[in-house]
Amino acid sequence: MKKINLFFLLLCFFACTRLSAQVAATPPMGWNSYNCFGSAVHEDEVKANADYMAEHLKQYGWEYVVVDFLWSYDNPPGSNIGNPFQLRLQDGSYVPWLTMDKWGRLTPQPTKFPSAFGGNGFKPLGDYIHSKGLKFGIHVMRGIPRQAVWSKSPVKGTNGITADMVADTNSKCPWMNHMYGLDMKKPGAQEYLNSLLELYASWGVDFIKVDDLSRPYSNAEVEGYQKAIQQCGRPVVLSLSPGETPVAQAAHATKYANMWRMADDFWDNWKEILHMFEYAKSWEGVGGPGHWPDCDMIQIGKLSKRGPVGQERYSRFTEDEEYTHMTFWSIFRSPLMIGGNLPENRDFELNLFTNDEVIAVNQKGSSPKQLYKKDGAMIWYSQIPGSKDIYAAFFNIGDDDKSISLNFKDLGLKGRVTVRDLWKKQDVGQYSSGYQQKINKHGAALFRLSPKN
Repeated sequence: MKKINLFFLLLCFFACTRLSAQVAATPPMGWNSYNCFGSAVHEDEVKANADYMAEHLKQYGWEYVVVDFLWSYDNPPGSNIGNPFQLRLQDGSYVPWLTMDKWGRLTPQPTKFPSAFGGNGFKPLGDYIHSKGLKFGIHVMRGIPRQAVWSKSPVKGTNGITADMVADTNSKCPWMNHMYGLDMKKPGAQEYLNSLLELYASWGVDFIKVDDLSRPYSNAEVEGYQKAIQQCGRPVVLSLSPGETPVAQAAHATKYANMWRMADDFWDNWKEILHMFEYAKSWEGVGGPGHWPDCDMIQIGKLSKRGPVGQERYSRFTEDEEYTHMTFWSIFRSPLMIGGNLPENRDFELNLFTNDEVIAVNQKGSSPKQLYKKDGAMIWYSQIPGSKDIYAAFFNIGDDDKSISLNFKDLGLKGRVTVRDLWKKQDVGQYSSGYQQKINKHGAALFRLSPKN
């Protein structure tokens, strides 16, 4: 009997190891609904973005389609409200009441997701996305719904434990009051998270973005979500949001999460790109297979169709700034999650997302580092495993056009070096001591350096 139990435990261990090894081995790439639809994305719009991704982007590695927050909330027609606070009625119940099952688990609102009607949840939408050869993700808020605590919803997998017995009513999100935190020391708290991941796995969820988890950093709940993922029987990417995730928690985040936000919400403003360079420098050397510091979504394309920030628009970044945006997210190896509405991409946006040589920098580079940052110029570089070649990204972060120079000795390169411009997909030439290029203000260039010796 003991031999059988030991054999079973070993099988479970290796199964979990295989599941973990399959998750986010390279930075995840996909689309997220938040920046173009806020809380009010509808099923047909999710499908339209999945269709576009399958037709135009999938072959380049883009694969995740993520429904962001408040999918259990019934937005009034025309509403752009992103964080409707719940109010309490005389009997203590909450309005608006979020769509929820008998186990205190939020489910998709059928008005926005008609295929969820009749208790189907997100399974029909997940099946549709999977039928395109893509992967399905959802956003969730940390903790347990306050309305489940009020209604004393039973916790699935327990004997008599209810939501009010596992909630930490002192743990609240400051910007959306729908949830309480979980007291992970209480019996039934882990079982509640297990029940969530069991439900999500039944829907075919491949990615969960857990909000209100990184600021302040909730160690016990981060561990709880990962434990729930490991028992759900399905590989699931765990993304922590929003930042600023404390750098002091790097070891913990690396162990328990697949990606985590370095900063608060990023939008199409040049000053925010400048700030992101600073965040990235503080996380230098931390990213690697299965764990990635996250610069946040890519603010390129049609944004804010229904909020949440500003009027409907194409990105306010200039074309040079968009090249800088994509170049830095690529060289730093941030997850690449597009925030714009894909069907409204123009040729310029599509070209930014479909350059296989640039995407390779994100997916295949190793150990990105900043070489220097001075006088309005900055260079980052990364290694190419199995090769002596190096990726190098030049950034003009000043307000005037300027030449940016690289001394090959600073990267350990000797002899003649072939310089290939990855955005233009053409060789520039061979150089022996260094390379210099004039770059527009707020612009960038990305190169592959190949030593001939």
